[in-house]
Amino acid sequence: MKQQKGVGRMWHLYKMGGITPAIASMMGSQNAQQMAFIRSVSKEQRKQSVLDTPLKELEIVVFDLETTGFYPYNGDEIISAGGIIVRGDEPLDESRTFYSLVNPRRKVPRHITSLTGITNDMVGDAPDLMQVLHDFMEFIGKRVLIAHGSGHDKQFLNAALWRTSKVNLTHRVLDTMMVAKWLEPKRGTYGLDELLEHAGIPVTERHHALQDAIMTAKLWQAYLKEITFRNITTLADLYAYLSKH
Repeated sequence: MKQQKGVGRMWHLYKMGGITPAIASMMGSQNAQQMAFIRSVSKEQRKQSVLDTPLKELEIVVFDLETTGFYPYNGDEIISAGGIIVRGDEPLDESRTFYSLVNPRRKVPRHITSLTGITNDMVGDAPDLMQVLHDFMEFIGKRVLIAHGSGHDKQFLNAALWRTSKVNLTHRVLDTMMVAKWLEPKRGTYGLDELLEHAGIPVTERHHALQDAIMTAKLWQAYLKEITFRNITTLADLYAYLSKH
């Protein structure tokens, strides 16, 4: 009997050490293919060096996640993911965006629904975490990531990648909050709302993953002008300055 293509790929990955027998036995061929893709993106990313790429030529993905709470290792889950591809200070192209709800397989707390507008009915028909991670990692590719207050997003993304695919996030991540603290060390607060207002960027729909990503992308581009004005031209230069603060 001819082996199905997806199952054959899963078996090949298992033989090569990419998927354990326990995982393979629990997964269908589609999930196995999605997991294999996520693992391959992670592996390829380790080979990628963008440190010497001029910041004005660097393609990045500004992203944001909405979640049921703050603790991914204590039952909280991702309920939406959004991102936009940005190249230097070029005008944002909102056709190069990603957005998806995620079925968290648990109830969305009422206060999260009030904050995000995401209801249990909305996520009930949404794709599962593995599917969204696959699509999101495909969208990201090898690009550098940017988020505001990135610790929260990185923690959830790492937890999701490990739980579904047994890999960690290997992409470089910049935090616009850290950039703001370096550029404006005497500010009292560094919340996204305050920084957007200070930069003259209109606040659209807050706590919506895609809209927050778009606003953060505009903030990054505003900071990029200041960064290049200070003769910082590459990602390596920027990391060097941020590490001192």
